[in-house]
Amino acid sequence: MSDAHNQQQSLIQTPKQLIAAVAGFFLVIVIGIILLVIFVTNKPLQGAGAQTSEEAVAVRVRPVAEEGFVLKDINAPKVLQAGNAVFTAVCAACHGAGIAGAPKVGDNGAWGARLAQGYDTLVQHAVQGIRAMPAKGGNPDLDDVEVARAVVYMANQSGAKFKEPEVPAAGAAAAGTTEAGAAPAGAAPAQAAAPSAPALAAATPTSPTVTPPATNVAATTPAAVPAAGAATGKALYSSACIACHGAGIAGAPKFGDKGAWAARIAQGSNVLYEHAIKGFQGKNGVMPPKGGSSAPDGDVRAAVDYMVAAAK
Repeated sequence: MSDAHNQQQSLIQTPKQLIAAVAGFFLVIVIGIILLVIFVTNKPLQGAGAQTSEEAVAVRVRPVAEEGFVLKDINAPKVLQAGNAVFTAVCAACHGAGIAGAPKVGDNGAWGARLAQGYDTLVQHAVQGIRAMPAKGGNPDLDDVEVARAVVYMANQSGAKFKEPEVPAAGAAAAGTTEAGAAPAGAAPAQAAAPSAPALAAATPTSPTVTPPATNVAATTPAAVPAAGAATGKALYSSACIACHGAGIAGAPKFGDKGAWAARIAQGSNVLYEHAIKGFQGKNGVMPPKGGSSAPDGDVRAAVDYMVAAAK
């Protein structure tokens, strides 16, 4: 019993032993803290504040908005697209499936007569437009060289062996611009006076006659304005819009089809105007800006009103 009793007794039996144990415990803690401080202070800092080079500072102060974006120089020369890229983005809407009278790429039979006209004629028709083919495929931002490349790409896929067009030298282009822009000094007054007639006509597009201020204003026919607007809209529709809206191709709602136009009319006139003027790309088709024409915004709105009126 005495041996078992001695084994259960604590190692600390006197006050001196207790004090020594507590002091030793605190001593171990203090030594651990000192070693930790020495370890931390002797290790070189690798944080953002430790890098003081100009490159490191520039990276730290760079705006967050620039992360993930590439800043472009607006004054840098335009990078011209390849022919296949222009075809995919613009021309494929009609030439990919051979709709609206466009010869399908790869159909040698459809391209045969056109290739016989020659390279220059094909490029001219593509740049300026012909029949249902809008100028530059409906994308006025394309450079003539980009359009020519697209023509060469499609033609070579359909039996031709045209050479890739070369980009004109900057010096030659500048000289051509200067020569074209130069005019004799004596011609300046005539050029300045020439716009006066169109400007006057534009000021009163819907009034058949100019009524003097002293006459009765009520004599002007109120119906002249909508009649003139309808005529303008019909003319633009017949020259540009009919290419797609006439048969309801390329995702365009067919002229007079109330069911196809109902959802679009419900969006409101302002939305229809914006899509027609600026262009619109939806799930089922692509609407080029102004239908590929260079008509004024007012004429485009008139064409929209003309088509909407026919679908109500």
